[in-house]
Amino acid sequence: MKGEGKAAPAPMDPNVPKKITSAIPKQRQKLLKWNGWGYKDSRFVYQDGTIVFSGDKYPIGGNVSLPHFRDYVINNFNVDLADRREGVPIPVKFPAPVPSPEFLNDIQRLGVDYTQDGEDRLIRCRGQTLHDMHMMRTGNFKRLPDMVLFPTGHEQVVEIVVAANQHNVVLIPFGGGTSVSGSITCPEHEIRPIAALDTSQMNRMLWIDRQNLVACFEAGIVGQDLEREMRTLGFTVGHEPDSYEFSTLGGWVATRASGMKKNVYGNIEDLVVRVKMVTGRGAVLERGLSVPRVSCGPDFNHIVLGSEGTLGVITEVVIKIRPLPQVKRYGSLVFPDFGSGIRCLREVAKERLQPASIRLIDNEQFQFGQALKIPGGTIASVGELLKKAYITKVKRMKLDKIAIATLLFEGHEEQVRQNEDKIYAVAKRHGGFSAGSSNGEKGYILTFVIAYIRDLALEYSIVAESFETSVPWDRCESLCINVKSCVRKECAKHNIQHYLISCRVTQSYDTGACVYFYFGFNHIGFANPVTIYEEIENKARNEILASGGSISHHHGIGKIRSRWYQQSVSNVGVQLYKATKRELDPNNIFAVGNLIPVEQQDDELVPSGSVKAKL
Repeated sequence: MKGEGKAAPAPMDPNVPKKITSAIPKQRQKLLKWNGWGYKDSRFVYQDGTIVFSGDKYPIGGNVSLPHFRDYVINNFNVDLADRREGVPIPVKFPAPVPSPEFLNDIQRLGVDYTQDGEDRLIRCRGQTLHDMHMMRTGNFKRLPDMVLFPTGHEQVVEIVVAANQHNVVLIPFGGGTSVSGSITCPEHEIRPIAALDTSQMNRMLWIDRQNLVACFEAGIVGQDLEREMRTLGFTVGHEPDSYEFSTLGGWVATRASGMKKNVYGNIEDLVVRVKMVTGRGAVLERGLSVPRVSCGPDFNHIVLGSEGTLGVITEVVIKIRPLPQVKRYGSLVFPDFGSGIRCLREVAKERLQPASIRLIDNEQFQFGQALKIPGGTIASVGELLKKAYITKVKRMKLDKIAIATLLFEGHEEQVRQNEDKIYAVAKRHGGFSAGSSNGEKGYILTFVIAYIRDLALEYSIVAESFETSVPWDRCESLCINVKSCVRKECAKHNIQHYLISCRVTQSYDTGACVYFYFGFNHIGFANPVTIYEEIENKARNEILASGGSISHHHGIGKIRSRWYQQSVSNVGVQLYKATKRELDPNNIFAVGNLIPVEQQDDELVPSGSVKAKL
């Protein structure tokens, strides 16, 4: 359905549309790392014989000593902390842009802000995969966008797409740059001009409907900005992926994202009421009504959801909002082993008792989390000894077997209290017991710091990455066992001796769960560590599929998982996607190369001068 000419609901608030001051500046490199994760002032650093976390943006920060983490790194990865290997400095010379004078003339005529500055192009040529970061740290980037465009609204996007069609320019939508699937990495063999379409200046709240609990935002708004704005008005969206400090609303929709609090607020597909996308033709795909549900043939929202920038640019999203919860409370549970924890989470899901968030970590991640604890004084040390004695002597659990669940409750006081009582009763039936709210809060907040650890690892010759899946309950535990076993066997084949493979259950459903795996190894002595890592992860991915898991729960397909796309959706599904691509983007302007490998794309989708023509 084309939504051109459709009137948006009248603003329900006199202060909208409202331009929102973003926490992330237009020149991202002023605040964020160009070759790593997150804020420039926030990082794990080895100094004065210990590891500290710098900056003041996180509770663990302030250069507080983390001696247990230092010992963990040395003992588990055999790391020499005196041997720090910094990446190359940010380049001062860059490949010249592929010429596109006619297109740039149109961009200037349309009043669209743009840049061809080398740094601005560099930081928009990649996402956050291990391959991307290794490429930045070694200076071996293959292809940069030739320009960066900064549209300020939907109409400018329409004009840009029309001009790109006229001049055969590739457009790659760029939101927060947090992709871990290779979805925004520039196709290295693309010889047409590439423009990164940066949506950061499209971050207005267009309207809010307090009565019907919906609001309309432009797609470039960053998660933390969106949530901050909603909270000032007494509402929340409640969508909180690990990346929400930096990722955007449009990126969430394009990848079918999931948040930590989905049990109360839903995944992105549950939150989206209506979405507007400028297709490759320059036409607009949009459902005509903002209603709670409609029976009107296939839901075109779901063509946009998960399209990963291959069909067009998402410009506006109507999204559900909720009043701020009266109560926010944390909790934690200790189980004798990971299997007991899984069975508890299964029963909690079966009884529909899930709190806003319930996450289960295995023993390897428990030990890792313990290493990140900030040491206390004498009283705190005695307290830790008493806790261990209670676990081992009273509860008769083994510290090298236990698994931990962290919980977050949101809602009304009585509702939360009843939910707590019921969940703790279920946990008791599975051998678990409550470990208090403090541990739960620390575990939840630590989620936002974990991504910074990879930057430290890369400085000390450790390659590491996470990958995820969804799996039915009856196969959840066996899948975890099988994948860990597969990784261990592959490490043995490669003679990798110092590594970590661990997992956690992060989201739960009536029928199954999402499982995250974390894998890293010391690569001293290996010539191509990233290639070896990718080979092992690919073997693990095959094991996931063989064990009943999915290709992805919320990270998406991108380029690095495209080889399994047909296996996941069937040949008929691939042909249906290709037919949609031909209709919405016949000139392959959105040739980012996601979902289907370039060599498998239809010839009619590949104009002269594009990637496949060269191949």
